[in-house]
Amino acid sequence: MRRVLLPLPLLVLALPAPAQVLAPGDNLIVDGIPPIPAALAEQVKRYTESRSATLLDWHPTRREMLVSTRFGQTAQVHRVKMPGGARTQLTFFPEKVSGARFRPAGGESFVFGRDVGGNERYQSFRFDPETGSATLLTDGKARNSLGVWSRSGTKLAYTSTRRNGTDADLYVVDPTDPKSDAKVAELGVGWAVLDWAPGDATILASEYMSINQSYLWLVDVKTGAKKELVPIVPEKVAYSGGQYSPDGKYIWTTTDRGSEFKRLTRIDVATHAVSQFTADVNWDVEEFELSPDGKTVAFVVNEAGVGTLRLIEAEWGKTHARPEITGSVSGLKFHPKTGELAFSVASAKVPTDVFSFDPTTGKTERWTESETGGLNAASFAEPQLVKWKSFDDREISGFLYPPAKKFTGKRPVIINIHGGPEGQARPGFLGAGNYYTNELGVAVLFPNVRGSEGFGKTFLTLDNGVKREDSYKDIAALLDWIKGRPDLDADRVMVTGGSYGGHMTLAIATYYPDRIRCAVDVVGMSNLRTFLENTEPYRRDLRRAEYGDERDPKTREFMERTAPLTNVAKVSKPLFIVQGQNDPRVPASEAEQMVKALKARGTPVWYLNAKDEGHGFAKQKNREFQTAATALFVQRYLLDESAK
Repeated sequence: MRRVLLPLPLLVLALPAPAQVLAPGDNLIVDGIPPIPAALAEQVKRYTESRSATLLDWHPTRREMLVSTRFGQTAQVHRVKMPGGARTQLTFFPEKVSGARFRPAGGESFVFGRDVGGNERYQSFRFDPETGSATLLTDGKARNSLGVWSRSGTKLAYTSTRRNGTDADLYVVDPTDPKSDAKVAELGVGWAVLDWAPGDATILASEYMSINQSYLWLVDVKTGAKKELVPIVPEKVAYSGGQYSPDGKYIWTTTDRGSEFKRLTRIDVATHAVSQFTADVNWDVEEFELSPDGKTVAFVVNEAGVGTLRLIEAEWGKTHARPEITGSVSGLKFHPKTGELAFSVASAKVPTDVFSFDPTTGKTERWTESETGGLNAASFAEPQLVKWKSFDDREISGFLYPPAKKFTGKRPVIINIHGGPEGQARPGFLGAGNYYTNELGVAVLFPNVRGSEGFGKTFLTLDNGVKREDSYKDIAALLDWIKGRPDLDADRVMVTGGSYGGHMTLAIATYYPDRIRCAVDVVGMSNLRTFLENTEPYRRDLRRAEYGDERDPKTREFMERTAPLTNVAKVSKPLFIVQGQNDPRVPASEAEQMVKALKARGTPVWYLNAKDEGHGFAKQKNREFQTAATALFVQRYLLDESAK
């Protein structure tokens, strides 16, 4: 959820009536959407053809890696044998593959995860590259994490909800023998495996209660007994990630204990003594990786949304040289033998590609170079950090992608709100949204309203529970800011977003209908009360920590009173609602009840539902239809002057 932005819809200019239309697949429910000219779909398709490559894992002995990229309908596992080498596809499934990790003991196989139709009930498989066979390792029904390899490289520790569908219990399996699968400990909601201690007798696990509250535990593999790594304190403290030092004496993590931001921290396992290494950095350390010899720590600092890579000497914190990289870094992984650091990089010009850096020689190499659909990436808009004051004089910020310089005068604006709510709009590749800026002169703005991460733990809590409306007011302040800009047209504004951003979209459509032209909601919640009652049970308590407990009468009354569904009579502008039928996070009922209510009032509403998708569309063919349909919607309701 976090950092992840759903793809933007596309715009098109009015076209002559074509002889053909884009036919939806049998898997799509299309309601209220007019026929889509095939010429329209072809016109915008180039902007949907960009690819990306993200790092999955290094081979344990050879200088080659696994990456995730899409050549067909979904992202699959590929092997790259050298910098700039060909991406050789290894898996060929209709569903996307989520993660892959080589078996450390030899690397002759790897494990990967996959769900069905976006239901997020992930199953793990052992894949043999020599034969192309995949062997199921998990139960085939529950939600299972991909897991973490033991230090010996022979066992995999993972969590599964198979006991009751809610709690994430700890299991261990030898992937070469699926029958060895055994439950180690019954845990609870929000648990995850982080690492194994040297000797494979202890597992480091995390208990996530909310983005502001989580704990680290040590679990005995034989007995299942667990104890907290650091004594639990009354105030809410969050820990993220965890990795043992090679000698097992220390555990590295990040925590906001005693700070607004998450700092790189080392904890002595025996004494619980804590050493902080980034106390002078007033940004979150969002991920880190300890080198195989334990001498170097690479970490990423979230600097105003840009993921900046840093390296330090593990013992004393002395700064190492780092690569000159343009863009945001993520997905750190040291090679077990060569000591090279691999990572993914995304920027306005790069869809996401994989690089490596040798700390010894200082050499940086690019392993993949993803395509941008034949378009010139140099022409893509660079984001600008913008700021405005909200109703309480608090500063809110976001990223504005300006239109190409050839466009003059006041330009239309699309406001795209991130999900989470604890997500964050990050400067990166605009993808299909480059059509807006390049071809139509539309500005695209991604706000970070209160509740977004990256701005300190206090900012994260400013929209919790009955403070939810304050985040809506941040968008109202943004609309005021747009009105004061000579280059932006406050009379031509569309709001869109996915997941919680979809909820915000529906809320803005009810709170400020006279200030927008139209809205596109992607897998958003129309009523937080019904959402909490119907979301998957393994998520419910985790979401209550953010939105409030719908069982509490005061909270329930607030949710009902402020729900877009309750206030549907206030919606006066056209809405386009997009939903995946198998969505386990935001059930399809959230979209269906909103569509039904809008139809009853005669409000223009388009509805697109994919029977083989979940929380957002993952299959390329479905995404292309969504893009074309949204293009037609925006053509009619945002750019058409008669729509005022």
